[in-house]
Amino acid sequence: MNQKIRDKFIALFGAEPQMFRAPGRVNLIGEHTDYNEGFVLPAAVDKMIAFAVKPNSVGRFRFFAFDLNESFETEADNIGVSHTAWANYLLGVVAQFRKAGLTVPAFDCVFGGNVPLGAGMSSSAAIEVGMAFAINSMFGLGVNRLTMTKFAQMAEHEYAGVNCGIMDQFASMHGKAGHVVRLDCRSLDFEYFPLDMTNYRLVLVNTGVKHSLASSEYNKRRAECEEGVRILQKYYNGVRSLRDATEEMIEAHRAEFGDVVYRRCSYIVEENERLLAGCKALADGDFAAFGQLMFGSHEGLSHKYEVSCTELDQLVAIARTVPGVLGSRMMGGGFGGCTITLVEKTKVADFESAVKRNYKTPDGREPVIYEVVIADGAGELRIEN
Repeated sequence: MNQKIRDKFIALFGAEPQMFRAPGRVNLIGEHTDYNEGFVLPAAVDKMIAFAVKPNSVGRFRFFAFDLNESFETEADNIGVSHTAWANYLLGVVAQFRKAGLTVPAFDCVFGGNVPLGAGMSSSAAIEVGMAFAINSMFGLGVNRLTMTKFAQMAEHEYAGVNCGIMDQFASMHGKAGHVVRLDCRSLDFEYFPLDMTNYRLVLVNTGVKHSLASSEYNKRRAECEEGVRILQKYYNGVRSLRDATEEMIEAHRAEFGDVVYRRCSYIVEENERLLAGCKALADGDFAAFGQLMFGSHEGLSHKYEVSCTELDQLVAIARTVPGVLGSRMMGGGFGGCTITLVEKTKVADFESAVKRNYKTPDGREPVIYEVVIADGAGELRIEN
């Protein structure tokens, strides 16, 4: 794939490019906690977007999306949101560097990769992060990784129109092979925890269900959490978000919350506690305990936060029946997408056959199954001639 992208660049632009890469990501535990200023536990994976780039002297940005076989050009001096959706991820990153007062001259770019679309591995974040890393390196701008992560996030807000949290871009930029990253979404402090997968594998199963409800329900969940915070603030001075709440606080005001807001707030508080317990389990090498926390996360997402769907619940139920499966849960915003399952290496084939035997996508097909390996974040890509 990387060689093909390099060769396409040479065919289109007649020059040898610099090569860069940025990975997709998974999140092991900590879902919907990011916008509540809580914790998340993502990791970069071995599915990635590759970039071939080189400055040009024609005063235009010339982009080519390898996977779509589509070209895009625009004047370098006057960029804005384009009608070409995929180009906005690249243009949005250029815009952030320029807003920071940095010079980004015209350049050529061919990009493409194997981060599956719609699988919850954040292909869009990988595109933004890879573009940021490539621009920074190509022009020697000296921007640090955290600032580039923020540029990538703002590109998504301002050019792609998605008001996302920072987890996806953070994981793609800061990932470390063999480790998960515990990110504090309030302070952006982070810590790596080792994930020795010698005897285990992470397996994603795609439900084949699109996230049709995700955006509207996402906004509702945010509003419900904010309502819970407003109620708590009447009684507790130190509560800025649900990050500051405890189970005792939630229980003490259960009647005032009402059933729905109570369940939303209860889930968030419990999920943050699960994540912290999960980090301890990983530090202790206790994969069985971590797996049980993954199952607990799914139960909370399904019953308290209500962002699962029949298909996700069915896949987790199948996982529970397979010896050697330590934990499984839905991953991402919900209402479709993938489950992520922690399986003993010797039992992966048993798990995959159980899924194929017992689950079909809504259009009657076998589900797509991905094994992923924890990988490094964005960086240079070297191709041997």
